[in-house]
Amino acid sequence: TYCWIHTTFSIENAWKKTVGHEVPYPGVDKATNEEKRVYHAYYQWVCFVLFFQAAFFYIPRYLWKAYEGGLIAKLTGNLNTPLGSDTNRIKLLTKYLKVYENRHDHLYYFYSFMEILNLVNVLVQMMIMNRFLGGEFTSYGWDVLNFTEWDWSVRYDPMIKVFPRLTKCTFHRYGSSGDVQKHDAMCILPINILNEKIYVILWFWFYMVAIISTITIIYRLTTLLFRSVRVSRTKAHCS
Repeated sequence: TYCWIHTTFSIENAWKKTVGHEVPYPGVDKATNEEKRVYHAYYQWVCFVLFFQAAFFYIPRYLWKAYEGGLIAKLTGNLNTPLGSDTNRIKLLTKYLKVYENRHDHLYYFYSFMEILNLVNVLVQMMIMNRFLGGEFTSYGWDVLNFTEWDWSVRYDPMIKVFPRLTKCTFHRYGSSGDVQKHDAMCILPINILNEKIYVILWFWFYMVAIISTITIIYRLTTLLFRSVRVSRTKAHCS
């Protein structure tokens, strides 16, 4: 419990040592002053970070819904269903668009801004996650994919490196004579079995969202700059 609360650490040079011969577990070895330690404190904050990430992903949608106020739903109604595609509603919508032509440009620009905000949001979150996990998130998913192709002599699970299940901990306590003694212990982190899977999924999800958002913004800029593209896309949707 003490180790879990006050963070644990791994020995960097012990990651590639042979388990069972040189070390008992990847990242666990004799701790000396010369050995570089990698401290793990993130696991205490994972649930909070995931909550705030979900909240920030929802912000662009909330802003858009609050800004347009349900206008799009009122205009289209049930026109996307066979039963709702009646001639009168289509005529009313056509008349409305003619009367209020160029009066809703602000909706288009705001929607485009929300798409840009989506991309900025996911990129910033990826940078934050990379810092949160000690610089390991950027290549985390790629390392997991390439895991089976690594040389068996130096092979170690990249998920265990980022989310170790067994770490070291140093604490002090009074000995039998009343002197302060230093104890070197090992700490089991079973929660990391779940964390490693969550962040593999997040890695692929973040990159997929970033790619789709980038393509969407390029498409949006194309329709904004080239009138012929706008006309052709409108005809395609109406046909």
